[in-house]
Amino acid sequence: MHIPDGFLDIATVATTCAISAGGVSYAVRIANKKLGERQVPLMGVMAAFIFAAQMLNFPIFGGTSGHLVGAALAAILLGPWTAVLIMTCVLIVQCLIFQDGGLLALGANVLNMGIIASFVGYYCYRGITSFIGEDRRGRLVGSFAGAWGSVFLASTACALELWVSGTSPLSVALPAMAGWHALIGIGEGLITTTVLSVVLATRRDILELQKV
Repeated sequence: MHIPDGFLDIATVATTCAISAGGVSYAVRIANKKLGERQVPLMGVMAAFIFAAQMLNFPIFGGTSGHLVGAALAAILLGPWTAVLIMTCVLIVQCLIFQDGGLLALGANVLNMGIIASFVGYYCYRGITSFIGEDRRGRLVGSFAGAWGSVFLASTACALELWVSGTSPLSVALPAMAGWHALIGIGEGLITTTVLSVVLATRRDILELQKV
């Protein structure tokens, strides 16, 4: 899902950079006000886990790649704005050190995998748990749905950006990206529910931390 340089036009690059910069700036402000001491170590652990998971990727279409995202898990455990910061740090390191995603396309990648994926995952999870209940079953069902939805909608946004930029027709980009990631989302959902299940069994107090 990482978009390399040369696949987005100037207007799309500028727009996605502006949106992402605004979102990350606001996330920093929220974190400075509400982030607790117990959350800081968890942010580092979560960033390391997501970084390692995202390194396992494979090519899909036109220079883009498919892989696990991890934003939903970060958002469920630490809140959506904290997840935005975690994902942004991971994406910056991947871009600058491993050339995974272009520098000019960084705004689009942060928007897709950082902002969209985090908020879709979190609010899908919250919506389902509020409907089913916040017991173990409700949390696991909500986490699976949130993880799947985060991957699917992030990949859909990626396809739309490629289409708007004139890189590929929507009839090609959308099935290639969203279609593959609908399957990848199942794996993401299973991994997310597995991790959350372990957290519920061993460190349920993590879920009681103040959400940022």
